[in-house]
Amino acid sequence: MATTVEVLVEAFRDAGTPFIVGHPGGESVEMMQAARERDMRFILMKQEVAGAMLASTWGEITGSPGVCLSTRGPGATNMVNGVAYAYLDRAPLIAITDQYSSPTYETGLRQRINHQAIYAPITKWQTSIQAKTVRHQVRRAMRTVSGPPPGPVQFDMPQSETTREAGTYVAEAALQPNVSHFRPEKADLKDALSMLRGARKPILLVGMGVLWSRASSQLVSLAERLGAPVLTTGKCKGVIPEDHALRAGCIIGGLIERKLIQQSDLIITVGLDAVELQPKAWPYTIPILSIAGTPDFDALVPSTLEVIGDLKLLLQSFAEWVEGGSDWGVSAARIFRDDVVNALNTPAKGLSPQRAMEVARAVLPRDTIATCDAGASRLLVVQKWESYGPREFLTSNGLGSMGYAVPGALGARLAHPYRPIVAFSGDGGFLMAVAELQTSVREKLPIIVIVLDDEQIGLIRVKQEIKGLPAYGVHTGGMNWEKLAQGFGADGVVVDNERALADAISFALKQPDKTTLIAARIDPSGYVAQFNALREL
Repeated sequence: MATTVEVLVEAFRDAGTPFIVGHPGGESVEMMQAARERDMRFILMKQEVAGAMLASTWGEITGSPGVCLSTRGPGATNMVNGVAYAYLDRAPLIAITDQYSSPTYETGLRQRINHQAIYAPITKWQTSIQAKTVRHQVRRAMRTVSGPPPGPVQFDMPQSETTREAGTYVAEAALQPNVSHFRPEKADLKDALSMLRGARKPILLVGMGVLWSRASSQLVSLAERLGAPVLTTGKCKGVIPEDHALRAGCIIGGLIERKLIQQSDLIITVGLDAVELQPKAWPYTIPILSIAGTPDFDALVPSTLEVIGDLKLLLQSFAEWVEGGSDWGVSAARIFRDDVVNALNTPAKGLSPQRAMEVARAVLPRDTIATCDAGASRLLVVQKWESYGPREFLTSNGLGSMGYAVPGALGARLAHPYRPIVAFSGDGGFLMAVAELQTSVREKLPIIVIVLDDEQIGLIRVKQEIKGLPAYGVHTGGMNWEKLAQGFGADGVVVDNERALADAISFALKQPDKTTLIAARIDPSGYVAQFNALREL
């Protein structure tokens, strides 16, 4: 009969996840051995938080839950930020923490922490694995992580349970549900179709639900049918190809997008999740039609009418049944894109961050997968980098965590072994995950890392300047980027102009099996003007 860890590992493999990632503890070794015996990969990370982010990114891209683990106590607490990423950025993740057996937990104090209490606010479910019930627990977990909105669950793994014989059931439920969805009748959508019929200038605001439902092509069909401009959240870059004439740009909660939205007479939100929006009051009085796979319980967006169902089928139905729209979308989208470009084209001495992004996009192939860290540079990356397919741009939006770009890129590399992978990061965010450069090299997960080096924590420096405060406590600098990369076995180069950056990226692309760190020394003097133009702070 199978042991507890064997049941778990086989379930992970059967769900489509061929690896476990993390930094193990003593109680993890039996699970690692069970994985090895089943040809599953174990990827050793240097930081538990990075392991959870890598596994979460795999889950986002593939739909199969990522699996990460840590030791008890300090490992479990260090993994919290990565699990919080999965929770607020809506990624399917199973996070496993070693734990004492019950007698030891009740009598000892050293490294005794109530993991479930810590993880309760940032997971959809927590449980302590027991041999007799593990088959049921793993099935519940698989359904929980993938149910909309996707998110993490946490397993405590008591040391007494790992090699015990797993309990059996007379009849076991399927590992994951087999759900049938039905297309709505046209009469069911009459109120929504009436709203669409009466709109002359509709606009689409698109969120993560489109990704969960894999409904990008249906979204594009609806936009084309309506002739409506499309704004996406940062997580959704690429759900409409960003060279499409109706693609306007990204929702960032700033003043610049209000000019576009306030021209419309109907806002159509598609799969919009409130976690993607700035935490401020909704600024529009325009009627709102919400099309989503799940009801809105946050009440942040004041929808006039909500249509809930299978999002792919709903979008397909609307695209077929709605009457042809106006042609305002193409010109409105173009004007908005031009406004954003003009707002970002601030003068610079030397290499500007906006030109660095334009150079990178011009040199890197169309099918490149990009990850982006949080910080001042993200504003430029989100607006300047173009993605042409869903899940081709990966960032932390709901949590907004620094230190994401490198582990996110490693997760993307596992999901896309043969596509170019680039990680964009500021110097501060990169240094939070610098040890995973060694993971990239050792685990043969080659990526290109472009660090936009402004020698400061740029976003905080921007806020200091806007508030009339001197720069204090925000400077980094002093890095020998080439030696740092070489110390981990990667290539490293420092550039300070457009030609050198283009050459460095081109050279990295010619070495697809090599991890490359490119430090681009940029002039950050335009940040304040850019932030003032695009976003309320």
